[in-house]
Amino acid sequence: MKLDSAEEKGVGRSLPAEGSSPTLERAFSKILQDLSRQESSGQSNARNAALKDLSALIEAAECDQLFEGSGSGGSLRGMPEILGQVVKALEKFAAPKEKADGGEEQPEVPEKATEVGSLFLKLLGKVETSKSSPDCPAWKTGLRHLSGPMYIFAITHRLKQPWTSPKSQHVAGEVLSLLFRVTECSCVAGFLCGENEDDRGRFAVVLGLLKPHLNKETWKKNPAVKHVFSWTLQKVTQPWLSQHLEKILPPSLLISDDYQTENKILGVQCLHHIVVNVPAADLLQYNRAQVLYHALFNHLYMPEHNLIQAVLLCLLDLFPVLEKALHWQGDSARATTHCHEVLQLILTHMEPEHRLLLRRTYARNLPAFVKKLGILTVRHLKRLEQVILGYLEVYDEPEDETRLKILETLKLVMQYTWPRISCRVVVLLKALLKLICDVARDKIPTTEAAKSVVLQEATDCLILLDHCSQGQVKGLLAKIALSCKDRTVVSYIRKVQQGSADAPGDDSEDGPCRRHGWGSCRCRHTEEQTQTTFN
Repeated sequence: MKLDSAEEKGVGRSLPAEGSSPTLERAFSKILQDLSRQESSGQSNARNAALKDLSALIEAAECDQLFEGSGSGGSLRGMPEILGQVVKALEKFAAPKEKADGGEEQPEVPEKATEVGSLFLKLLGKVETSKSSPDCPAWKTGLRHLSGPMYIFAITHRLKQPWTSPKSQHVAGEVLSLLFRVTECSCVAGFLCGENEDDRGRFAVVLGLLKPHLNKETWKKNPAVKHVFSWTLQKVTQPWLSQHLEKILPPSLLISDDYQTENKILGVQCLHHIVVNVPAADLLQYNRAQVLYHALFNHLYMPEHNLIQAVLLCLLDLFPVLEKALHWQGDSARATTHCHEVLQLILTHMEPEHRLLLRRTYARNLPAFVKKLGILTVRHLKRLEQVILGYLEVYDEPEDETRLKILETLKLVMQYTWPRISCRVVVLLKALLKLICDVARDKIPTTEAAKSVVLQEATDCLILLDHCSQGQVKGLLAKIALSCKDRTVVSYIRKVQQGSADAPGDDSEDGPCRRHGWGSCRCRHTEEQTQTTFN
C-alpha cells in the first residue's frame, strides 16, 4: 500500500499528498501531540481518532520511509526517534494507573492494551518485512528505539493481573513473541543480556525506561511497574547483573521498605536475587552488604510468615558475604556475628509463638542456621533446648512438618554440641518418648505416612542421644521396655536398643567414631575447636 492512499483512511488532515520523509515525520509528530494532549485531558474521542490515524499511517507507510534516519528539516528528529517517542506514549497510555479510591479493577485498561498491542504488532510486522528487504538497511536503528517500550508493554499485560483480560493477555503475548523473533532472541535472558559478543542486550535500556517510575514519589502511580522491574531483574544473572548494581539496588530497597506485605516480599525477592548474582566484592563496596543486612533484619519483626520465609532465605545467602568482609579484616572470631544475631532473634520469637504458619516457617529454617553455626551453636543451646521441647509437644497437621524439622534440628544440635548433651539426657529422653507414645497411640490427626516418618526420626534421635551419653539412654530404656504394655512403643524402644548395640566400634581415623556411631565424627576432626569452645 502506498502512502498516498492514507487519505482514504481518514488521515488526510495529518498527511499531505506527497509521500516524502519530512511529511511522514510531521504526520507522526502530529499524532504524538494528539496522544499527549488526550492523555492529559482524558478525551476518548481524540484518543480513538489518534489511534485510527496511527494505524492507517503504519499500514500506508513503506518500510524504507518508516525507518529512515534524520529528516531534511532542521527541526525534524528523524523517523526512528519519532517512532520511539510514539511507542513510549502508547505504552504509557495503556499502562494501569493508581486509583484514588484504592481500587484495583480498571476495566478500561484491557481495552486500551488490546488496541495498543495491535498497533505494536503492525509495527513489528513492518520491521520483520524490512529485515528480508535489502532496500531497507535502517530497520536495526528503528528496532533499537522500539524494543524497550514494547517489552515493558508486553510484560505489563501478558500475565493475569487486575488490569488485564484474556484478550489483552493474548495480544501482549503475541507482541513479546514477535519482538523476540525480530530481535533474533530465543528467550527473555537473551533479549536482555544479549546472545553473542556483539549484542549487549537491552537490560540497560529497559532500566532507563523504568527509572523515572521507580523513585519514592512515582513508583506507586503505576501498579505494574514493580512487577515489570522484579520480573525483569530476576531474568538477569551473573555476570551481567553487577554492572547495573547502582540502578537495581535502590529500587529493590525502596519496594522492600513499603508498608504493604506484598511489596515487602517482592522487594526482598529482588534483594535475594542481587545477593546471589552479584560478586561479594561489589556488595561489600560502599558498605552495601551492611545496608542489605539491616534492611532485611528489620523485617524479622513482622508477623508475616511469607515475609519471614523470604527474609531468612536471603539472609542465609548474605552471611557468607558479610563473613568475607570480616575475614579480610583479620577478625575471624567474629565471622558469624550476624548469624548469631539473627538466630537469637528467631529463638526469641519462636518460644512464645502460637500461630502455626509462623511456627512452621521458623522450624523450616532452623536446621540451616544450626548447620551454618556448626559447633558455635553451643552459644544458643539453652534457648534451643526450650524451643525444641516446646515444639515437640504440638502437632502440625496434616504432615507434621514443624515437628519433623525440629527433630532434624535436634539431630544436628546433638552432632555439633555432643559434649553438652550428656547433662540433658533425661530431659530430651522424656520429650522424645512422650512424642513416640503420642504418635504411636494415634492421638494426633496426621497421615499415616507422616506418623511413620515422625516415629523414625524420633527413633534416630534416641539412638544419637544414646551415643552422645555413652550408653545412658540404652540403660534407661531397658527398664521402660519391661514395664511398658504398648507393643508399638516397645517395638521402637527395641529399635533404639538394637541401633545402639549395632553401632560400629571401629575408631580408626577413617571409620566411624565409637562414641557417636556416625561417620567422620566432628568430635575427632574438630577436637581443638571443641575444647576451645566448651572451655
